[in-house]
Amino acid sequence: MSRLIVVSNRVASITEGKSSAGGLVVGVLDALRETGGIWLGWSGTLEPKLKLNPFSERHENIEFLTVPLTKRDYDRYYRGFSNGVLWPTFHYRIDLSLYTRIDYMGYLEVNRKFAQILASTVEEDDHIWVHDYHLIPLGKACRDLGIQNKTGFFLHIPFPSPSVLRTIPPHRELVESMCAYDLLGFQTDNDVQAFLDYAARCLGATVTGNVVQLGDRITRVGAYPIGIHPEQVKSLSKESVHTKPLATLKAGLLDRKLIVSVDRLDYSKGLVERFNAFEQLLETSPQYRGKVTFVQIAPPSRQDVQGYRQIRRQLESTAGRINGKWTELSWTPIRYMNRSYDRGLLMAIFRTSQVGLVTPLRDGMNLVAKEYIASQPAHDPGVLVLSEFAGAAAEMRNGAVMVNPYDLQGMADGLHRALSMPLEERKSRYEHLMAVLKQNDLSTWRDRFLSDLAA
Repeated sequence: MSRLIVVSNRVASITEGKSSAGGLVVGVLDALRETGGIWLGWSGTLEPKLKLNPFSERHENIEFLTVPLTKRDYDRYYRGFSNGVLWPTFHYRIDLSLYTRIDYMGYLEVNRKFAQILASTVEEDDHIWVHDYHLIPLGKACRDLGIQNKTGFFLHIPFPSPSVLRTIPPHRELVESMCAYDLLGFQTDNDVQAFLDYAARCLGATVTGNVVQLGDRITRVGAYPIGIHPEQVKSLSKESVHTKPLATLKAGLLDRKLIVSVDRLDYSKGLVERFNAFEQLLETSPQYRGKVTFVQIAPPSRQDVQGYRQIRRQLESTAGRINGKWTELSWTPIRYMNRSYDRGLLMAIFRTSQVGLVTPLRDGMNLVAKEYIASQPAHDPGVLVLSEFAGAAAEMRNGAVMVNPYDLQGMADGLHRALSMPLEERKSRYEHLMAVLKQNDLSTWRDRFLSDLAA
């Protein structure tokens, strides 16, 4: 049996992969355990020189290969081009994109170094599975070194329309690099169509169905929506429901209804719009004043990127303004927590709440939406309020309350609908969504992609 080699920007530790770990970690480790293989990526550390001899750590039949970055490579490859250009542009925030040619050169250089490590590691029958926007050029860098193994790429974030993508100066070179892969996976059919449109209109590639031919290379393209293990999430939420932090939260609520959101602190998540929509609910539906509490948990991320420092200041200011206006002696409308919590506790908070508010301005998938539903008690489930611009909307629109995050009154109306929804309708929506989650779970995502890569 051929080995699987996974390449991603970061590598999970050997202690991860349990039910408390995130979706990508669990899915990748499960696949590696089945066939044996290698997981290669950045160690998360910085050293004076990038070593081409990676640190190796073996656990059972998986070898974890990690390499440090230099400060220069971190600034150009990771902070510069990956998160200063690709992330904002792919999330349709071209106003935040800061392109420099030197950052792009650093991005290509790190990808070439990863390819050199692969060249010294890969065996003839190995299959290579590359993950996410940090490593778009890795497939071409591998081909340039003579690596002809079956190689697939999965993009976890959205793929933008051609007109947006073209704002990145080396857009053509990036997409040509993507065509070096044998299989390209995206989260949704819309992402697939955006890629095919660009390939046909801007590259002049031959597009037949979901097959792209550029020169003598043929690349298959497909939608592979990433899922979760819903039963594991449900078990985790039950196990953690009696913890002391949750008991403290319940005591502070005093039987008020709870709206909960959990997001990494990021401008793509629509956090400020969400706060303003909650204030709009209080303005237009006075019956909820003093009766509903909104808890927003937003762990910090990429704090050395200017755009992230700015969104944090804006969010803190908005929360302070709203609380200053509406707080009563016994009630604070918004509880905003800029810190991380154990995943089990988060699932238990989901289980306790009446509404899960997931309203990104743009998102590849958003597994929080799926985890929220899987955490719910079947006899009295909460309601998911979901942005139509989340990738999860393609699967969950028939069970969630769908909203446009740019429409504050529309979001307020969605919250009112969710808070006042009768039990039977809540149960019906929950049962439909759980069926969807079980049908398209994490194992299905992994197995479909790897099966198509091997075919």
